[in-house]
Amino acid sequence: MHLRTGLTHAALSVIYEVGSSTIGRAISEIRPLLAERGFAVPDRPGVRLRTLGDVFAYAEAENVTLRIDGMETQVRRPKAGRPGRRAFVSGKRRQNTIKTTTISDGQGRTLWSGATRPGRMHDQTAIRTEGISEQFRQRPGVKAKVDDGYRGLANEFPEQVSAPPKKPKEHDKDDAPLTEKYGWREMKRRQSSARICVEHANAEHRQWRPLQRYTGRRETYAETHRAVAGLVSDRAARRPTSRKPSTELVLVRATAC
Repeated sequence: MHLRTGLTHAALSVIYEVGSSTIGRAISEIRPLLAERGFAVPDRPGVRLRTLGDVFAYAEAENVTLRIDGMETQVRRPKAGRPGRRAFVSGKRRQNTIKTTTISDGQGRTLWSGATRPGRMHDQTAIRTEGISEQFRQRPGVKAKVDDGYRGLANEFPEQVSAPPKKPKEHDKDDAPLTEKYGWREMKRRQSSARICVEHANAEHRQWRPLQRYTGRRETYAETHRAVAGLVSDRAARRPTSRKPSTELVLVRATAC
């Protein structure tokens, strides 16, 4: 109830007819247990993914193409004069945020979420410091789809990581070939369509009140985030596996007019 709605201890004490101190003690005891549970695996009851290595091992064994994306949550502004105050100012949102990374499968089901870093840190830097490069080197059969923020990772592992194509230099010129313009747009559209499922996974996380705007202490955010993401993965893993979406072009036989 607390993680889903963000109700205060005082409000929960009225609902459950206990003291607010009892509510606070229960939350402090249960939240770490939820955070350490790990993430549920679709169609594998009882199996949990707790580390990044577990996710890559699962993806290699089940031939799953991973989707990777970053997520930012607004947090309280640090007090003036505190060291590292600027580290939380996001260059994208112009707010004090904490950044996390989410990995999902092709159906938008959360497989892992973590790599908690200050909002000023780049998406790619956050995931590199978590050791994702080593995982790609150790498991060359694992493939992933990412957005423009992870282009450096795609350049390092071109056979494994797929990023949107770069915009052609002559794209904005009037005499640029139409095939080049529309070809780039179509390739970018296909890439976005293939990785939109991880955006849906992040949207599921944001349905929980603490991950919309975190008002607690920043030191407890990582634990709260893992607890929420683990509960989201439990619900997502119960969804039936649907057919694999495809963006491949289909040849149509020309008909005479």
